[in-house]
Amino acid sequence: MTQAQSKTQQMSQTPQVLAMGEAMVEFNQSPGDARQYLQGFGGDTSNFAIAARRQGVSTGFVSAVGDDLFGRMLLDLWRDEGVDTTTVRVDTQAPTGVYFVSHDENGHHFDYLRAGSAASRYHAQDLPRDALASAQFLHLSGISLAISVNACDAAFDAMSKIRAAGGQVSFDTNLRLKLWPLARARATMREAFSLTDVCLPSWDDVTAVTGLEDRDAILDELLSHGVKVVALKLGREGCYVATPTERRIVAPYPVQALDATGAGDCFGGAFVARLALGDDPFTAARYANICAALSTTGYGAVAPVPRTEQVLALMGA
Repeated sequence: MTQAQSKTQQMSQTPQVLAMGEAMVEFNQSPGDARQYLQGFGGDTSNFAIAARRQGVSTGFVSAVGDDLFGRMLLDLWRDEGVDTTTVRVDTQAPTGVYFVSHDENGHHFDYLRAGSAASRYHAQDLPRDALASAQFLHLSGISLAISVNACDAAFDAMSKIRAAGGQVSFDTNLRLKLWPLARARATMREAFSLTDVCLPSWDDVTAVTGLEDRDAILDELLSHGVKVVALKLGREGCYVATPTERRIVAPYPVQALDATGAGDCFGGAFVARLALGDDPFTAARYANICAALSTTGYGAVAPVPRTEQVLALMGA
């Protein structure tokens, strides 16, 4: 089978895991010349979908892009990675979102051009009902809910639809206060927790959203909403995984990290992929810790994400 035939076969599969949100094109300022920018890609749920696909499950992206060069670049990225694009809407009336990363003595800074973007104009009537009815998981994040009111409504509708069909929802808090005020983020995310089966919070986000700073209290709070599995990401400390009957710290995998961009998205994609393949949450977390650690040994959110054989080789070591 040729590479092109293999990709066609992958894309024809019904996605086991869908991710929903906004992907954007990135322009990162060159350290050698402030007038030059390196083009890349961004978007937490897009990173998630690619990471999950590299772990061997079929994935699809639910969103919209503009009918422009940047939208075509994103579609090419997903197709190259084997992520199904039939659930991506092309909006001829709105642009694809872009953002710029600049650097100075105070660190790196982000400037977004996403207001009125194609993804922010996504509505509930645009949802791929058949794909939601057959997928095992739908993944969203706080950003999926924050980009616009209609996108938030579509996200909640999608969560309800997949659960009604017997699928599960995974949710990453991913709090961005440039997109919405904390009070609204808290209220909206609490509602999202009640429709979430697998919650993937990071420490800074979840402490702000819940107002709690004790790990077990945070787990108790999330489980009280009906969440079945929580994997609290703790960076270099690994993760704290809980179900209603058991909780454990899962140790990190030590590496010499170069760039942690997208490591949390990689963890989430790997964790949900392994759940979809039948792992229990604690085994899935060990796998995801290794996968996320390896993703920090290169630069960027996508390029260094490892594939299944690399991770499994280390799990057996």
